[in-house]
Amino acid sequence: MTNSTLATAADADGAAAAPLSHRRILTILSGLLLAVFLAALDQNIVSVAIVKIANSLHGFEEQAWATTAYLITATIATPLYGKLADIYGRKPCYLIAIGVFVIGSAACAFATSMYQLAGFRAVQGIGAGGLMSLALTIIGDIVPARERVRYQGYFMMVFGIATVVGPVLGGFFSDYERLIGLDGWRWVFLVNVPIGALALLVVAKWLDVPFVRQRQRIDWPGGLALTAAVVPLLIVAEQGRDWGWDSRRALLCYGIAAVGALAFLLIEALMREAALIPLRLFRSGTFGIAILAGFIVGIAMFGGITMVPLYLQVVRGYSPTTAGLLMLPLVLGIMVGAQGAGLVTKYTGRYKVLPVLGTFVMAVGAGLFARVEFDSPMWQIMVYTTVIGFGLGGCMQTLIIAAQNACPPADMGVSTAAATFFRQMGGTLGVAVFLTILFNLLPERIVRAFGGQLPPGLDGAGLERIQSDTTAMAALPAQLREPILIGFTESVQGVFWVATGVSLLACLVLMFMKEIPLLEDRPAPPVATPAAGTVLDADELPLTGRVRDRDDNPVPETVLTLIDQHGHQVSRSTGNSHGEYTIGAPEPGAYVLIVAAGGHQPSAVSVTVGHRPQRLDLTLPGAGELTGVVRSALRGDPLAGATITLTDPRGDVVGTAVTAPDGGYVCHGVVSGTYTLVAVADHMRPRATTLTVPDSGLLRHDVELAPMAVLTGFAWADEGRPVPDAQITVLDAAGDVTATTRTDTTGHYTVPDLPSGEYTVVARGYPPMTGRVAVDSGEVTHDVRLGYFSDDVPSPA
Repeated sequence: MTNSTLATAADADGAAAAPLSHRRILTILSGLLLAVFLAALDQNIVSVAIVKIANSLHGFEEQAWATTAYLITATIATPLYGKLADIYGRKPCYLIAIGVFVIGSAACAFATSMYQLAGFRAVQGIGAGGLMSLALTIIGDIVPARERVRYQGYFMMVFGIATVVGPVLGGFFSDYERLIGLDGWRWVFLVNVPIGALALLVVAKWLDVPFVRQRQRIDWPGGLALTAAVVPLLIVAEQGRDWGWDSRRALLCYGIAAVGALAFLLIEALMREAALIPLRLFRSGTFGIAILAGFIVGIAMFGGITMVPLYLQVVRGYSPTTAGLLMLPLVLGIMVGAQGAGLVTKYTGRYKVLPVLGTFVMAVGAGLFARVEFDSPMWQIMVYTTVIGFGLGGCMQTLIIAAQNACPPADMGVSTAAATFFRQMGGTLGVAVFLTILFNLLPERIVRAFGGQLPPGLDGAGLERIQSDTTAMAALPAQLREPILIGFTESVQGVFWVATGVSLLACLVLMFMKEIPLLEDRPAPPVATPAAGTVLDADELPLTGRVRDRDDNPVPETVLTLIDQHGHQVSRSTGNSHGEYTIGAPEPGAYVLIVAAGGHQPSAVSVTVGHRPQRLDLTLPGAGELTGVVRSALRGDPLAGATITLTDPRGDVVGTAVTAPDGGYVCHGVVSGTYTLVAVADHMRPRATTLTVPDSGLLRHDVELAPMAVLTGFAWADEGRPVPDAQITVLDAAGDVTATTRTDTTGHYTVPDLPSGEYTVVARGYPPMTGRVAVDSGEVTHDVRLGYFSDDVPSPA
């Protein structure tokens, strides 16, 4: 479990925090968009210039690693940024992401070999991993859910613009041998520096999101396991066509990835709340389906978009710069779709229908493009790409909203990062699979275009040369070039038919997604007998909800405090016995809600209050957890049904537990400090132990209990009759009295719970008789004989 500490930044003049106006949000948004533009631009601009870069650095065969290194680190860093942002805050993590990206870009500009460039691109990727996901998280913090799709739609617009501008700038810089004293291609990376510096300035100055730092472990083992699971798959995605998807190296990568994935799941289960991607998030069917649909949409989106410029350059003969400009209709479709989805969500509060329709429209657009011929008029291509963009814009950010809305506000960072991570993984898989399909179809389609047989001078080696370097087609005569272009077009058609099926699959999956009402639209249920302090002023904006523990039980009598961005208290309230609460905000804006209850860890979440009543249900974790196993000291067997009692230094009981069949116990709600643990079990010697629980509240303590024996027997007189009411005294090896009992009417006695050892049994009723007996665990029988004996009659033993 984790503890939360509040860091306040009280303003000197005590002014109240102003709500975030549309203008203020746009100012923050401008810095976020600049950072997102950096990441999107870099992916597109480098792909155009990479051949020129490889030739300049004499590393043509190693050029793929410049892309792979970036892809690996960016993908792995994405969930890490999400978790770190939930622990340390959005602003510092975002500034670090931008800074690392800018440093990596500057280093790439001065690389002297392809290996150096790959290393610096890896640094770039570390920064890029946080640029998109943290931007979406920050918007989730400062904008109410109904408004969020509209603002997040700007990110799709920027992504689309970068798709156009990237190839244009890449081609422009690559065309220059020298530009302002440097190789032209080096400006591909240097252009990021001023844009990144401006983004840093805007974010540092204007981004002010209220945040409560969480004292929580960082899931480094989970990060390593995720790296082991993802990196081999990314390498295969990049190298699979050259290696062969069933080659020995590919199979080795699959095996490593499978082991890494299994280790990641086990580690996440063990790390629980500190997990990189907490598995409890997937208990929400809405979150799980949003993640799965985002993965599938990523396959269709990235894979399909990759095919369009390929068709324009290879079949229609356009340069990379011109092909980039011809992607403008796709960008226009994305803009219109994203803004349309934002308006629908804002005015209706509904969002499920948007990704369902969006993926269906994507399928329609992909199906239309699958009918494009090598000489189709350009207006058809422009219309079809617009349709694809419109569907894409309508669903991408809505899926992020669905994932965010399905999780508690405290998980905004990890939920957004998880959605972005799986979408990136889908995109990587989509590009690899679609390119493989394209080049697998190409030879057969070219042969078919030639009438079933290749002409003289164009053998299998010639086809392989064309596949590896499509510019070789320019040297072919027209009668040979046209069938090849027809074959390439038909291969692209095959890929778009697959994209159509993938889009329809995403549409089908989304139909099963349950729509959770957006935060501002959740109807407030009747609140039973509000506690004192919950009567709001007429002009206050109500925030209501229920506080539950991890087992979904209501947490009664919670204390709630609402603070503004400067740490000033603006409202205070207490919950009722059913865990329900009502607290008022003085005006719309961003706040932090602090919740505390006895026996639970204090929690704080960022909330954005709008003009409408809002409902926010909260989960309050226990303050800590003491776990362990109770075993027998004799054989080590677990003891079921043992009672564990935990007392504080004053002797007050603060926790109890009963062991399960495996001997395990759990005491919830433990804070740091010193305690006395007492373990009691049938026929076992009770044991008390002093424990010190660390600040984390997490401690494991196993207990061993020594078994106790039962001593039974009869007291007999010399005539063989039983002696009732005889006193039986048991002395230990030191002569101290361990137990005393009396016989019943049948002369029978029982002394329970004797520790293992040797004892002296003294019976009184006639002249006292003594006897030695050794006991272990279980039941031991020892009869005593009372009476007057001659000297030659031995005493009973």
